[in-house]
Formats: sequence, structure tokens, C-alpha cells
Amino acid sequence: MDQAPGSPQDPRDQGPRDARSLPTCYRHPDRETGIRCTRCERPICPECMVSASVGFQCPDCVRSGSGTGHSPAATQPRTLAGGTVTADTRLVTKILIGINLAIYLVQLSVGNAFTDRFDLFGHAVLSGQWQGVADGQWYRMLTSMFLHGSYIHILFNMLSLWWIGGPLEAALGRARYLTLYFVSGLAGSALSYLLAAPNQPSLGASGAIFGLFGATAVLMRRLNYDMRPVIALLVINLIFTFSPGFNIAWQAHIGGLIGGVLVGYAMVHAPRKRRNLTQYGVSALVLVAVVVATLVRTAQLT
Repeated sequence: MDQAPGSPQDPRDQGPRDARSLPTCYRHPDRETGIRCTRCERPICPECMVSASVGFQCPDCVRSGSGTGHSPAATQPRTLAGGTVTADTRLVTKILIGINLAIYLVQLSVGNAFTDRFDLFGHAVLSGQWQGVADGQWYRMLTSMFLHGSYIHILFNMLSLWWIGGPLEAALGRARYLTLYFVSGLAGSALSYLLAAPNQPSLGASGAIFGLFGATAVLMRRLNYDMRPVIALLVINLIFTFSPGFNIAWQAHIGGLIGGVLVGYAMVHAPRKRRNLTQYGVSALVLVAVVVATLVRTAQLT
């Protein structure tokens, strides 16, 4: 069948086919070219050529994928845990440190009224009325993770977050690292709420930090690295945790450590074919345990 006049032509058929002229670029019809895209074979001019491992590709083929039949996302480099490799491997760590420091400045500016409004305790009289997690103030489980009691407290926590968190963020990727941080912190809050005295306030990022310690130990074991440095550092921190006179909420530290080990193990040992399901499934199960512990303690106190 003959082609009707004025009907669109196949881009590969643009330009005369005789030996006296060249086809024209499919994006710039006024430019003749002798180069074709190695994937779709459409003619492309020098402005449209994108260097490939073999020959040149057109901009449309570059945007659509790698030429192997996979989507562009499938060809992106991945971390050990399956996260996307990013240029700044400490971005989330920097943001978390910034949030903690900013909130601590608010604590210094506003005073105890701010801290008492957002720290963690179960059930006690505050400002003439019963308050706490058992009285419906569930947000204290989360907000207490960003409060600190002294310069030394926040200094040690932020230094630990920088030293431990940065390498973990690079190994896990941002989304998985952030999941680990918050799940560990909430696990620490839940155990503190469950076991501590109802009127005992607790605060700080220590639960999340201990979760990062636990995940780091799992990661180093997975990579067959020398684990003695991280074990020594963890033992030192545990000694301080249980030493009298330091007024440390050990329940938050242990809860965060357990949560970090569980989530960290799922992150670095998940089978490739079921990676996301395993990683986020285990994280969800730890959160379910957090909710159950919180409900049990609330029932005891009310």
C-alpha cells in the first residue's frame, strides 16, 4: 500500500536514500548526519549524541534505560543493603545532628517547661494534673529521643551519631538507615516505659545510638571485619550505662540495642529476591512489639 501524502514517516526513513545525501537527525530535521543511535538506529546529529559503552545513543534511549531491558532504577549502583548510592553519604546523619542540636537550643532558651512537655515518663502528676504516656501522650515516645539533659549528654550522643551513623548510612542507604534509627529509638522508649518507674523521666537519643551500635556490630560481622573495636566501645558504654551515679536510663539503651541488632540483621542479611519484604517486614515486627509493650504498660498504669 502506498503512503498517503503528508502522512508521518518513520524517523529511520528520513532523508533521501541515494548516495548523494545523508539522513537527517530525527530531532533536528535540518541537519544531515551519518551517525545512528546504537539502540534504536535513528539518525542523530552531534548535538544529540550521547557517548555509550559502544557507539552513541540518542537522548530518548538514554532516558528510557540502559539498553539491557531493565528500568533505569535497576541499573543504579546499590549499597550492601540494597539502598541507592548517593553523593553525600552522611546527609541524613547531618540532618539528625542538626535537629538534635536545634531542639537542645530550644531547651536552653525555654527551660524546664519545654523539656517537661516532651520528655518520656509513664504516669505522674505534672502542673497539677496527671500526665504521661499512660494518659494518652503517646508522642513522648518519639519526642523524648531528641531531648538532652546536659552539654555532656548531647556531646557524647552527637559524637557517637557522627562516628557510628555516617558509615552505617553509607552501607545501608538513607531510607534503611533512617528506619533503623527511629525503630531503635522507639524500641528504647518502649522498654523504658515498660520497666522504669512511672514517674521516672527519661530523654535523649541514646536508645537510637545503641541501636546503631548493634547494627554496626552486625554489619562488621557480615563483612568479616575485626569486631574488637566496636565490641570494646559497646562494652565501655554498657559499663557507663549500669554504673551507679550516672543517672542513666539503662532500659532505653538495652531496648535500642536489641532493636538495632534485629533490624540491622534483617538489613544486611536479607536475601536479594525478598530484600525489601524482609528488611521492612522485620522493622514492622519490631514496631508491633513496641506497640504491644506500650499497650501492656498502659493497661498496668490505668
